[in-house]
Amino acid sequence: MRRRNLLLAVPALGLTACGFALRQAPNYVFSKIVVRGVGDASPLGNELKRNLLAGGKLEVITDPKLADTADVILEILLEQRTKSVVGLTSAGQVREFQLRSRVKFRVRTPQGKELINDVELIQERDVSYTETQAAAKDAEMELLYRNMQSDIVQQIMRRLAAVKEL
Repeated sequence: MRRRNLLLAVPALGLTACGFALRQAPNYVFSKIVVRGVGDASPLGNELKRNLLAGGKLEVITDPKLADTADVILEILLEQRTKSVVGLTSAGQVREFQLRSRVKFRVRTPQGKELINDVELIQERDVSYTETQAAAKDAEMELLYRNMQSDIVQQIMRRLAAVKEL
């Protein structure tokens, strides 16, 4: 029994020696944040607020009257999804689309001090298309948009965690 416990402990010790650690919620230098520029129906804004709250270390202020009590203000300046044709068949039918999701944001204090200047994040995905599978391809495109949105939210969260002082 003792030998078995020892055999189980050796791999765990090896992982700790290499610096392996599970990803944890980021530590922020602020405790209250306001997210502006996105409506209540914005999928990006909702996912961002949900992720900020999930760490349990931040209070996301949604009441505009309490915005002055926030430590920082995250302003979403632009949220845009585009779809453009990048390939056609010899008959002129669409063969490939490029999906693009753009988000521009900045972070400042309520007093106006810029913590993160205007940043534009862009995600792009190429997707093949056939008329015979139009419904399936539309569902695939929506899934790709959600994937790009999640990537952008994670990038914003990492940038927020990189703020070192207010």
